[in-house]
Amino acid sequence: MSPTTLSNPLALLPLLLFLAIFVGSGVYFSLDGTQNAFYQISPNVAILPAITLALFIAKGPLSKRIESFIEGVRDPNIIIMCLIYLLAGAFAMVTKNIGSIEATVNWGLSLVPATFLLPGIFIIAAIMATAMGTSMGVIATVGPLAIGISAQAGLSCTWCIGAVVSGAMFGDNLSLISDTTIASVNTQGAKFKEKFLLNSAFAIPAMILTIAVFYFYSPAAQAFTLQDYDWIKIIPYAVILVLALSGMNVIVVLVLGIVSAGLIGFATAPDYSFILLSKAIAGGFESMQEILILSLLIGGLSYMTNKQGGLEFLIHGVESLALKVRNKKESPRIGEMSISAIASLADICTANNTVAIILSGNIAKKLAQKHGVTPERSACLIDIFTCVFQGLLPYSAQLLLASSISGLSPLEIMTHVIYSPLLGVIAILGIVFKWPHFKP
Repeated sequence: MSPTTLSNPLALLPLLLFLAIFVGSGVYFSLDGTQNAFYQISPNVAILPAITLALFIAKGPLSKRIESFIEGVRDPNIIIMCLIYLLAGAFAMVTKNIGSIEATVNWGLSLVPATFLLPGIFIIAAIMATAMGTSMGVIATVGPLAIGISAQAGLSCTWCIGAVVSGAMFGDNLSLISDTTIASVNTQGAKFKEKFLLNSAFAIPAMILTIAVFYFYSPAAQAFTLQDYDWIKIIPYAVILVLALSGMNVIVVLVLGIVSAGLIGFATAPDYSFILLSKAIAGGFESMQEILILSLLIGGLSYMTNKQGGLEFLIHGVESLALKVRNKKESPRIGEMSISAIASLADICTANNTVAIILSGNIAKKLAQKHGVTPERSACLIDIFTCVFQGLLPYSAQLLLASSISGLSPLEIMTHVIYSPLLGVIAILGIVFKWPHFKP
């Protein structure tokens, strides 16, 4: 997705319409006391009027407008996410059918104290995401385990999934091999080591506070009895963890995870067959149908919004405001606030933190140079604030994947992603108080 030179506030209307229908209907039915309030109107249906409006207000022949929408649908980032969805669904279903989830959950419960289950889930997800450099892969692999733990220990599933997403976003932001880190460093001309050290000054305090919140304020685990488990059935998850931590591509990791789970099924169940394996894989694909379709539609809508100048309008507005303030008094603090605002707005419009960093990178670099902000601090801020909103948008890929795995509403999960808002608050405090004082 390439940035546009247009500036058009009307291009934001379709995205606002989608949010109004999706979020508004959920709030309405919640106040009305309807169960599963946010599932009364499917997001796949809620987005259709928004797409129609985007096609209507776009310029050019109708065929060109449709081509523009399709261009966004087939964006490589969107296609990769969809492949991850399908493989994650297949892995979850195959491991469920052979009993791997139950075995792994009981093994994990035997190691972690009941009072530290939620912080433990968060820490595991954070370590994996930092090593892997991807939040999606962590949610896909750790999410099913967290759901199993919630059922076995009597913990809220919403809290457990919130802990997984929180940990995933920690690693996605901080990892040296994350695509967001690479994009932010390259667009700002920063150095990886210095950006990592500066980023750590914000991320680690947020991580400590998140662990404290999960420990002191999350629902207590109920007394539970450990069930017998076959350690062999833990192997598929061990394979996933080892390969993921080795830095292997997440798609390859999930494929090998499915293969290993199938082999364990053949080894442990005499009546297991290729037919059962194929049905499990197909069932996993079907479970991801809604999120896959929604991701494709959001990709097309986001691309049209950007191409028609919606994001450019927001960027120019922030830049103009920053330059007006700068004419009165030059300040790195003003530049940092402007960079953070631009990155945040870009992520809200695209629901993809890597794309948001690429789109806002050039203007952020210009603002950094004008206001005396170091490249490392600029790279750190655009990475942090796109991460913050990526963990809080109910239509982000991370929350949609977590929703599909858990069966919870994205908005329910969003309120339990403790890490993202804490990271945002700490970063804002760092801007206001000019902290940390780091000189590369």
